[in-house]
Amino acid sequence: MRKLLILALVGLAAQLVDGALGMAYGLTSSTLLLFAGVAPAAASASVHLAEIGTTLAAGVSHWRFGNVDWRVVGRIAVPGAIGAFAGATFLSSISTESAAPWMAAILFTLGAYLLVRFSRPLRANRAAGPLRARFLGPLGLVAGFVDATGGGGWGPVATPALLVSGRMEPRKVIGSVDTAEFVVAGAASIGFLIGLGSEGFLLPTVAALLIGGLVAAPIAAWLVRIVPAQLLGATIGGVIVLSNARTLLRAGEVGGAVPAVVYGLLAAGWVVAIVLAVRALRRTRRARALAEAALLATADTATPPAGPEQTRPLAAAVEG
Repeated sequence: MRKLLILALVGLAAQLVDGALGMAYGLTSSTLLLFAGVAPAAASASVHLAEIGTTLAAGVSHWRFGNVDWRVVGRIAVPGAIGAFAGATFLSSISTESAAPWMAAILFTLGAYLLVRFSRPLRANRAAGPLRARFLGPLGLVAGFVDATGGGGWGPVATPALLVSGRMEPRKVIGSVDTAEFVVAGAASIGFLIGLGSEGFLLPTVAALLIGGLVAAPIAAWLVRIVPAQLLGATIGGVIVLSNARTLLRAGEVGGAVPAVVYGLLAAGWVVAIVLAVRALRRTRRARALAEAALLATADTATPPAGPEQTRPLAAAVEG
């Protein structure tokens, strides 16, 4: 019971992170299961089965808050499902001994990517026009395959690519990626069911992760508007890197003082990433405040003195 309660809390925390960043539910949950000794295929299968429920709840919540672009969802979800089914079939066909380092390496790489990505401001390409299917299709295919084979990765691959394009609001990127993941999780679960059978799913684990995720989904859809993604992304990236480094060191049979040195270097890198994330967050907020002050100053100098009735439309325009 204590273990299931901890898993439920992990599912809750993972969904809060995922809803705020558009990524990391699978990464966080799979990392914990691997750390606890669960076989890679069973860990990924259980996480994806739980994600069917959590992503459905997240999608509905994001839709209610107006965070979903359905055209993007339609164009990325189907290729993502194909990639996820192929990835689940591949992971189910290899041995546990071979899969553990493979899965840990993918999670470690994605965790390191989160550290780098959120330690600096995103340089968006302010391009105009809608995202095209020839971009969304291959992106979904790759993200779906990585997601199933690594136990997570849909968000870390898809979300930054859409953010960098500069063609969608960040909240709609996160909402659309989370909503499309419902289809991806379903396809991956079908692939694992065919490859592993029903015994490949750890149902008590699935239930615990699902309950925690369902509780957090509507809260996360609201938090996406106010939580500083910079700090959250850098923090969770460090947890994923350190946790999966342990599996990789064991797989490589590295002994002596080397593991301690590696952990020390990784921890130092984590601290540096968090410091850089805080600095980037402060710079972004400072730049936003200066831009808002300049806008107000321009409005004040361009408008002659007016009575209360004439100033109300101007105030409304500035707020908009």
